[in-house]
Amino acid sequence: MNAAPAGPGPRRAAVVVNPSKVDVAALRAAVADAEAVHGLSPSTWHETSADDDGRAAAEAAIATAPSVILVAGGDGTLRVAAGVFASTGIPLALVPAGTGNLFARALDLPLNDLRRSVEIACSGRDQLVDVGQVRLGRSDGTHGDEVFLVMAGIGLDAHMAGHTNAWLKRRIGWLAYSDPIARSIFGNRQFDLHYRLDDLPEATARAHTIIVGNSGTLTGGVLLLPEAVVDDGLLDAVMLRPGRGPGWTNIGYRLTFNRMLHRTRFGRLVGRFSPKVRAISYAQATSMRVRLDEPQEIQLDGDSHGAVTSVALTNLHHALIVRVSDGAAPRPLAD
Repeated sequence: MNAAPAGPGPRRAAVVVNPSKVDVAALRAAVADAEAVHGLSPSTWHETSADDDGRAAAEAAIATAPSVILVAGGDGTLRVAAGVFASTGIPLALVPAGTGNLFARALDLPLNDLRRSVEIACSGRDQLVDVGQVRLGRSDGTHGDEVFLVMAGIGLDAHMAGHTNAWLKRRIGWLAYSDPIARSIFGNRQFDLHYRLDDLPEATARAHTIIVGNSGTLTGGVLLLPEAVVDDGLLDAVMLRPGRGPGWTNIGYRLTFNRMLHRTRFGRLVGRFSPKVRAISYAQATSMRVRLDEPQEIQLDGDSHGAVTSVALTNLHHALIVRVSDGAAPRPLAD
């Protein structure tokens, strides 16, 4: 495996694995074969458990001073591990599992292919990516610090994370989100908020959904944050404000054509002269603060984190090293 700033010693991997998401026996076989081919010392293994979201396993992996750490699990396991690994200088290699895997998809990493994922961990190149840091304020006055790699969302996005049937998600993937999406749109529940971008004055709005992220694509391939780039040092945000008129229709049209408007020369020309749609607005900043008049649910990388009354988000530029396929050019996560 590629050298890492883990200090002298044998080259070896550490593996953080969520056994509820991954065939551990198959993964062990793939890692053993890679160790033999690449002349690596035996890897250390660290499983998550029902009473550990992955943080303890990730910390134990770091303590072994590995050359690279493989994280085998879904977006939730990856998010927790990334928070522990950020700024350590140890490369993280993904072995994606679960239904979303938005971060892995955006980086062109293989899905449901253990051997290919392990091979990338051994022979891929390292790419610096940004990490989103968020402080969650609760109605009881307490605060909690978390990170995200893909998106943080309040409104529809959080409702999907907290109210989608887990059994359906495992079996039909993103189609399981159709019911909470329909309920949210037809209910059209909106909330009042106050937000601030970097050092600009605070503004007030009424919205249905706010999503902030380094990734632009939702489950199902919908391009939501067209300017989001994995390593540009900026957070991208979108606010959905459908109102009571044809707002949802306008939002639907914009999301349907977003990829064409931002990924082709003709589309960018059309977008430049098209009228702005009030129902959907975008912003970029290195930090964002949101205050809510009433508690709202929030999600981080697809996991519900309960209700919050305030959110402070910051971009940690180049805080994480990710092992990607050798020869794959860096590109925006929105692609």
